[in-house]
Amino acid sequence: MKDVNILIEALPYIKKFHDKKIMIKYGGHAMIDDDAMASTARDTVLLKYVGMQPLVVHGGGPEISRSMDKLGKEPKFIKGLRVTDEETMEIIKMVLVGKISTNIVSQICYHDGKGIGVSGKDSQLIYAHKKPAHKVRNDETGVEEEIDLGLVGEINCVNTDLLEMFTSNDYIPVIAPVGIAEDGTSLNLNADTAAGEIASAINAEKLIILTDVPGVLRDPSDPDSLIQRIKIDEVPQLIEDGVISGGMIPKIETCVKAIEGGVESCHIIDGRKKHSILLEIFTKNGIGTMIHK
Repeated sequence: MKDVNILIEALPYIKKFHDKKIMIKYGGHAMIDDDAMASTARDTVLLKYVGMQPLVVHGGGPEISRSMDKLGKEPKFIKGLRVTDEETMEIIKMVLVGKISTNIVSQICYHDGKGIGVSGKDSQLIYAHKKPAHKVRNDETGVEEEIDLGLVGEINCVNTDLLEMFTSNDYIPVIAPVGIAEDGTSLNLNADTAAGEIASAINAEKLIILTDVPGVLRDPSDPDSLIQRIKIDEVPQLIEDGVISGGMIPKIETCVKAIEGGVESCHIIDGRKKHSILLEIFTKNGIGTMIHK
């Protein structure tokens, strides 16, 4: 009866999200642990088989840095953003498109899903422009300095026709966040931002961001202080109060922008927990933080 009750609890959500697009951003533990990646891929395939249209965007920062170390090139960051010269961009493409994307596709196919890997360069899926030089305050000197991150991109538009072609033919697109500029140059894109922009462009029902934290915690040292729901108009105050801080700020800002762009809800969940995607979508309380209107 316990198993039956689980199915009964899931039924309203299966009905509600039938044929809806679900954008999932793979990150954190789900990217670096083989068992976690296999489990996440299987859960993504399950969404497809119960009638949803999942799409995947993945990052790969730690793997890129490891590959750079192996090749004798030191990674350089400014305010958490990777400085990207031409040589670094080649390594990024090699890791994201050549390794991580193919690994995720293999796992999806292993679990009888129709995975297909694409980068933002394929058929101009993600058209972008180079992020202009901008001023950043030096934390040590307090002086503003102008910095140029190199081949780091900001998204102009998304080729939704290509993604529609895949999803309407039962494929699960696995998207590497590499954009293409007007002159054909490859651009390094933030994976969270890319997931949010694509989710808005395709009118996704949900954006789910997998991380290595339970969600937004009122007290970072207390896992039980999870904030389960946040309205977008509550975000500025939570940032001001320091509840949302550090690396969580850009993730939340991505969620807010996605919702303003038409996504119904965004979810920040712990990818270290088994079946976290299923628990967030198919249960009443979920397991992470939901951001909504």
